[in-house]
Amino acid sequence: MRPASSPVPAVLTAPATAATAAIAVKPTPPQRALQASRRELVVAAGGVAAAAVALWPCGGAARAASDDEYVSETKDVIGKVRSTINMDRADPGVADAVAELRELSNSWVAKYRREKSLLGRPSFREMYSALNAVSGHYISFGPTAPIPNKRRARILEEMDTAEKALLRGR
Repeated sequence: MRPASSPVPAVLTAPATAATAAIAVKPTPPQRALQASRRELVVAAGGVAAAAVALWPCGGAARAASDDEYVSETKDVIGKVRSTINMDRADPGVADAVAELRELSNSWVAKYRREKSLLGRPSFREMYSALNAVSGHYISFGPTAPIPNKRRARILEEMDTAEKALLRGR
């Protein structure tokens, strides 16, 4: 028989009988191994936290470049939206221009809607709303359907507001 300090219960160390032979219970791992893995986890978490603190000052420079990129890409999208919605309905390139606009607006939205620092900005909010209105119109009515005057006025107003907010750094 095993000593009393064994982690395996005494019931499992007894000789097997016909009734107990069918029951197989795995012994639990020793407590010492669990403590070692917790210790390793704490050390690893501390290392990750230290690396994050060490890299924190670099985040400001990366964010500044991201702001410049956001401003330039947003201005490009504003220009593309204005040129596309002001095209003549009879223009043969309107369908291609709408396809380019949809691709550009989808990539802009996919890129910047995950940026938590941009979500509260008025420029982002206005651009998102305008792009949603333009995309919704062309999806519902097709690329050659003219945008109604009331919707066009609202989209252009949102573009103006977004552009002013960009100039103010907002």
